Amino acid sequence: MESLNDFAFKQRKYMPVFPKAIGKPTVYIEGYPYEDNEPMAGTGYHGEQIALFFEQLSRYFAVNAHIHIGIDNFIYYREGDITKFVSPDVYVVFGVAKFPQRRSFYTWSEGAVPAVVFEFLSDSTAARDRAEKVRLYLMDIGVQEYFIHQPEMNKPPEFRGWRRGASGGIVEIVPDADGGLFSETLNLSFQWTDQLQSHVRLLRPYLPDGTPITTSMEEHHLRVAAETLAAEEAARREAAEMLARGEAERRRALELELERLRAALATRQDESA
Repeated sequence: MESLNDFAFKQRKYMPVFPKAIGKPTVYIEGYPYEDNEPMAGTGYHGEQIALFFEQLSRYFAVNAHIHIGIDNFIYYREGDITKFVSPDVYVVFGVAKFPQRRSFYTWSEGAVPAVVFEFLSDSTAARDRAEKVRLYLMDIGVQEYFIHQPEMNKPPEFRGWRRGASGGIVEIVPDADGGLFSETLNLSFQWTDQLQSHVRLLRPYLPDGTPITTSMEEHHLRVAAETLAAEEAARREAAEMLARGEAERRRALELELERLRAALATRQDESA
């Protein structure tokens, strides 16, 4: 297991650098709905994917008080127009205070827009996620990078990303040899793996050097394993030390017996002289 100190060093090394936003945290603005009164459309696949992904990003960026991670709430991006909103599955905003939690995110009040957005494809949203939302997020709202991913294993794999290019246009991010994508904005790479038990094609974040960002449950298991290994090693050291002490005591006893025998022999030789 990589030590916590090692990971903390890498975390500081790879953490993005950005200016603070000019606005202020805004929990709610009167007149802007924060619920759509519709039942959740996501599946169990999406629930597991979104929950774990949100936790991983939240735990990784917890060290910076000015990185806000949002999950499935409204983002209003044009003041005065309550129809101009999106509700991405997970998004990351740089420069704004992490807390308090917001009912919705208001870009003009906070003085910032999301840096990166993630959408997890479903039957009802996939077509819009692949097409209309690319331009909406990157050009209309000003998001730097946008990613989509298919979490259902019974459907063909689909993991794509786009960013705004240097000339202002939209550029699709080229995958690596394993199908992973690198986020220049977050300075993280993303790769999916199939979870055979749950049938979820799970998208996960990694540091640029390939170090995985764990969930709290995974870290708990790693800690328990490390503690068990340390306890076993301590027990082996203690057993070895006990064995060494026993050998030393036996050697000392033999040395004392040898000295006694030598003394007895010398005494007999003196008596017979």
